[in-house]
Amino acid sequence: MSARAVNGPAAADVPWDATQSLPREGSEGGARVDHLVVLGFVSPGARVLDIGCGDGTLLALLRDRRGVDGRGIELSRAGVNACLARGLSVIQGDADTDLAAYPDDAFDVVVLSQTIQATRNPRIVLEHLLRIGRQVIISFPNFGHWRVRAELAFRGRMPVTEILPEAWYETPNIHHCTIRDFVGLCRLVGAKIETAAALDARGRPMRFAMPWWFWNLIGAQGVFLLRRDGAAGER
Repeated sequence: MSARAVNGPAAADVPWDATQSLPREGSEGGARVDHLVVLGFVSPGARVLDIGCGDGTLLALLRDRRGVDGRGIELSRAGVNACLARGLSVIQGDADTDLAAYPDDAFDVVVLSQTIQATRNPRIVLEHLLRIGRQVIISFPNFGHWRVRAELAFRGRMPVTEILPEAWYETPNIHHCTIRDFVGLCRLVGAKIETAAALDARGRPMRFAMPWWFWNLIGAQGVFLLRRDGAAGER
């Protein structure tokens, strides 16, 4: 994918993708557009581990569209059962405790979609992902979005939005972060950001070029393609 480097002290050299190469709403038979962004980051036939795979919707999409050799980990028994019903190879497990058992470079791509903010130790989880996979794809809700800021600033309440739909006492999210925060974490653990995309509240890629701080303010979600700094290999 072509990319544009963004200037700014917290996100310098982050290659944000704001191009026509990103998927459009309705372009793949009703699949979620954020899933299509992930799909675009995965090479055909790759060995993929999807952590926190839910009911297997994304993993099934990768299998059907990319022919990946896919595996999954899901915390809930109901999610595991739904995945097995789709014919997916998924086990019950916890990202916070079970990733240490996986060997280095066991997969070409490791995916953590809308899950890192629900882990107990995001830094440790990210370090394991970078060890296990040659590439890592992470998506998460951006707590720096303008609607989140407005709820806190003007109403003094924890926000409930399209991307953060649960009330504070029901949400599984325990480590909210902004796009800027996540870029800082990547630097801290030595992760190279290969490309990134900001999505709006409906999960659609934002296709116009703006400074880095704009994505942190307007992007409701971030999707990042990472590689361990110094790791070799191509997509």
